[in-house]
Amino acid sequence: MTVLIEVVVSVLLVFGSVVMLIGSIGLAKFPDYFTRLHAPTKASTLGVACILTASMIFFSIELGHLNLKETLISMFLLITAPVAAHMLAKAGLHYKVKMTDSTENQHLAKKAYLHKNPDDA
Repeated sequence: MTVLIEVVVSVLLVFGSVVMLIGSIGLAKFPDYFTRLHAPTKASTLGVACILTASMIFFSIELGHLNLKETLISMFLLITAPVAAHMLAKAGLHYKVKMTDSTENQHLAKKAYLHKNPDDA
């Protein structure tokens, strides 16, 4: 394997790991549910995508043929992570989870809090 390929794989692995670490710190340090939800969702998609790209490059060179298994994992992750985050955010709105004063767009949450469920009629 050439030095250039090793550098590219290493940079992708380190960048993906750093992004995941930042997302984990955001999960622990952000003040409320909705901001905590945002950090790992964004970090997981970018961080895992970088790590899977590094894996795809490494094993394609190492095995001598194109390795696309990581592409399927990436597609699954890029489809499921935003949907899961959306559903968790909707659950937070449904259960009227409190927001801190620094959270942006609180007027939208207040509209959702006032919205009545059609089943409650």
